[in-house]
Amino acid sequence: MKLHGYYRSSTSYRLRIALNLKGLEYETAPVDLLAGAQKDQDFRALNPFAGVPALELDGKVYAQSMAILEWLDERFSNRPLLPASTEDRFVARELAYAIATELHAPLNLPVLKYLKRDLGHSQGEIDTWYHTWLGKTLRPIEAKLAARETGDFLFGAPGLFEAVLIPQLYNARRFDFDLSAMPHMVRIEGACSELPAFQAAHPDNQPDSPAD
Repeated sequence: MKLHGYYRSSTSYRLRIALNLKGLEYETAPVDLLAGAQKDQDFRALNPFAGVPALELDGKVYAQSMAILEWLDERFSNRPLLPASTEDRFVARELAYAIATELHAPLNLPVLKYLKRDLGHSQGEIDTWYHTWLGKTLRPIEAKLAARETGDFLFGAPGLFEAVLIPQLYNARRFDFDLSAMPHMVRIEGACSELPAFQAAHPDNQPDSPAD
């Protein structure tokens, strides 16, 4: 199994977490997004979406992180990422997909580069953009967690939601987003940070990280 990804990509990060939670071994193949390696002809031949992650297994290439996460849970049934109850599975998907669908599109690297390079926005203006969209989605997620009186994890053990949440909080901290009003998410983040699966998936611990 080979994972094509970028150390600081939230979509690559969430997939690393899931693979680690399931105890699946994989080879890391770095794709330098800042250098535009995802646009190279060879990589486009591998993944026409020209993005990360892309997961290779048994001669097939799987793209789109949320689809891969769901596929992993079906293909490798050990250590499920989703709870057993239909209603609980909906909640996990509801919160995870809120992050994946509402935040990834406006906050990913091509959009941020377009705002600065093509539209001429300052870094301060881009930070305001980033904080605005983060708040729009993270605040209702925090409210949902508070209503459920969530513990260290959404459902007893980390799964799909945590795999998607933790990379987004990593990015939020990079952009100095204030998480002080979101204690449930911060508590979950703290509990996850103690687990080897999350520690090994952290951007600083990837072979293409400058901190490595």
